[in-house]
Amino acid sequence: MKANRLDPQQLSWRCDPLQFEFQSTEELPELEGTIGQSRAMTAIEFGLGIKDSGFNLFLIGEPGSGRSSTIKKLLKARAGGESVPSDWCYLNNFEDATRPRCIPLPAGLARDLHRDVEELVARLAEEIPKVFESKEYEQQKNRISGDYQEKNRKLFQELEEQANEEGFLLQRSVSGMVLVPLRDGHPISQQDYEDLPDEEKAALDEKGTGLQERLNEVLRKGRDLEKELREATLSMEKEILLFAVGHLFEELEQKYQEQQEVLDHFQGCKKDILERIDEFRPAQGPQISLPGLKQGGQEPSFDRYRINLFIDNRDLQGAPVVYEANPTYFNLFGRIEHVIHMGGATTNFTMIKAGALHRANGGYLILDCREVLLNVFSYEALKRCIRNKEVKIEDMAEQFRLFATVSLKPHPVPLKCKIIMIGTPLFYYLLYRLDPDFRKYFKVKADFDFMMKNTWENVQQYALFIGAKCREEQLKHFDPSGVARVVEYSARLIEDKEKLSSRFIDIADLIREASFYAEQQGRERVSEEHVNLAVEAKIYRSNKVEERIQEAIEEGSLLVDTEGEVVGQVNGLSVYLLGDYAFGKPSRVTARTFLGKAGVVNIEREAKLSGPIHDKGLMILSGFLGDRYAQDKPLALAGSVCFEQSYGGVEGDSASSAELYALLSSLAALPLRQEIAVTGSVNQRGQIQPIGGVNEKIEGFYAVCKAKGLTGGQGVIIPVQNVKNLLLKEEVVDAVRENRFHVWAISTVDEGIEILTGVAAGTRQEDGCWPQGSVNQRVDQRLLEMAEAIRRFGKGSEKNGKEDS
Repeated sequence: MKANRLDPQQLSWRCDPLQFEFQSTEELPELEGTIGQSRAMTAIEFGLGIKDSGFNLFLIGEPGSGRSSTIKKLLKARAGGESVPSDWCYLNNFEDATRPRCIPLPAGLARDLHRDVEELVARLAEEIPKVFESKEYEQQKNRISGDYQEKNRKLFQELEEQANEEGFLLQRSVSGMVLVPLRDGHPISQQDYEDLPDEEKAALDEKGTGLQERLNEVLRKGRDLEKELREATLSMEKEILLFAVGHLFEELEQKYQEQQEVLDHFQGCKKDILERIDEFRPAQGPQISLPGLKQGGQEPSFDRYRINLFIDNRDLQGAPVVYEANPTYFNLFGRIEHVIHMGGATTNFTMIKAGALHRANGGYLILDCREVLLNVFSYEALKRCIRNKEVKIEDMAEQFRLFATVSLKPHPVPLKCKIIMIGTPLFYYLLYRLDPDFRKYFKVKADFDFMMKNTWENVQQYALFIGAKCREEQLKHFDPSGVARVVEYSARLIEDKEKLSSRFIDIADLIREASFYAEQQGRERVSEEHVNLAVEAKIYRSNKVEERIQEAIEEGSLLVDTEGEVVGQVNGLSVYLLGDYAFGKPSRVTARTFLGKAGVVNIEREAKLSGPIHDKGLMILSGFLGDRYAQDKPLALAGSVCFEQSYGGVEGDSASSAELYALLSSLAALPLRQEIAVTGSVNQRGQIQPIGGVNEKIEGFYAVCKAKGLTGGQGVIIPVQNVKNLLLKEEVVDAVRENRFHVWAISTVDEGIEILTGVAAGTRQEDGCWPQGSVNQRVDQRLLEMAEAIRRFGKGSEKNGKEDS
């Protein structure tokens, strides 16, 4: 069998600048739509089109894949053609002030109403006090009071005349009106009364009782007259007051005659004004004034007649699109503000403030899933709003108070809003699994991919994106070579010649950095050299650790051989992930085999430095050895595999083929070429499987070989499936073209062991044996010898045991 040695053209992919029919991206039209997200766009169109309340959208994808920008741009265009939703106002509820009422109004009308009512309140505050200071009011009051006094005077005059005729005098005392008997026109004293004959006293008592009953009757009539006076005065005051302010309401009632709820509010205002007439009447007598204390009679409040302009949509040009970056409970669902006065918190319906859900009502609300989940109460309250189709403003602190307090309970606002949540796949699938309500209220999943096909159409779209970004941020425009290099960088991000990256946040950063270097050099356009400079500068800012490891290899502190042959030792390739930067470096992998039945021991696992995937890769090796070599004999093997000079955690199975080569080398006693590094995972049948980070691994080993000196025999063995992922630096490609470095692509372990040992792996013959001198024959023979040795050793132990007994 023969391994596939790759040609230089297989190691990279170049985007041809000649395919572009422009000299500068400045010539290109505006970018329409979204690049490479047809699946997500189809889902979004469906989710926005269906009107059912449960079909809200969840946009999933990795950050930078264009989720937010796409939905904002799409909604901006879509919402412009939709109708503007109603305005909303909160009004005082005159029947229950703790439950303010909310009313809808045609868009733009609420602002006019608010302005008109503010003017009305100012006029009321000006006109009502004048009513009680007017001459007409005083005249009417005096007339009513005079009528009362005249009636009252006549009552007592008639009583007094009757008393005089009966020989009594009507006197006023501290305790009220009293009847005193007369003799010779003068009141008699108590002693004179006692001295009177019994018959005369009885006559006086009889007359006095009759007069007292008459007096009590007159007093009752007097109280009735006083009540009539108050009622007449109040009726007069209401009539005058209504006459004074009625015309103010009539003007507004005429203007808003088609808004029945507004008319009802005006009727409630007039009724309330008449019921509060005592507060408007000037206070009588001296008033005690305390600092900070407002006297109700002196300064009546007119706030209860105001309008709370809750939602004003006059300036909208279509349906609202609201993005709430900080979705706290109050930012989402509104709040009731309070004013601290003399140590106490007070509020009223004018302090009710709208939240993002109120502003988005009738349109669209965009939320970040992570931010919603981080804010207490927000997620559960959002589900309640969707379920009940209304937004209720509540004081969440009430749930934690020991005692109930009087607070406002505003009437809820009906909700008709499409909610778009943006998050990563992790959040979506966790919520879908753990929250049964989630799947009911977010039924539309728009999945943004992090990659797209590398087609001519998508490459042209990339050019449009670059042009749009340059115009948007006033950057230097790109020439065709610069655009082509950006497209190549995009493919390198995905590590696939057939795909391009959809993480436009990274592409946008590269565009900005390349424009910066072009401007530094005084160029009119950004070309390939400026993009290369931006890429190299970004690497230089992040590769300090890589350089330190490279220095350690060059100094000999980290043992890596790039020449010679060693038994049971091979160069594996590892990828180091440091945030936004990844690089590859070789690691020495060694294996030792000896007599025993322990199998293959993973030293990393025993030291608790190995991850589960790496452990699995080592266990697969035992399956491979048993399947290939232990069909006719027991697998009597003990061995150890180790990553030398590895002091951190090891994870992944990409080194399992290298570990297998080291084991086979140790068993066959065949040395492995140290000038060749290996990567790839292996299954139990000996097939090589693809891995990640292939470009970084090859470039990392090339850098080590270059530092130690290229011999012409050095290279890397990779899985054949990873050929499509090769997008190597031009320097590595040139070295391969000049036969100073090599890349082999293999599909089986046998192909790899042949390259590393220079000995044929061998194919099992019809008789079940391996060709003489092949790698497999050597391994099989060694395993047979080890099994025989253990059998003999076991028999010897049994014999010694019997003799001892």
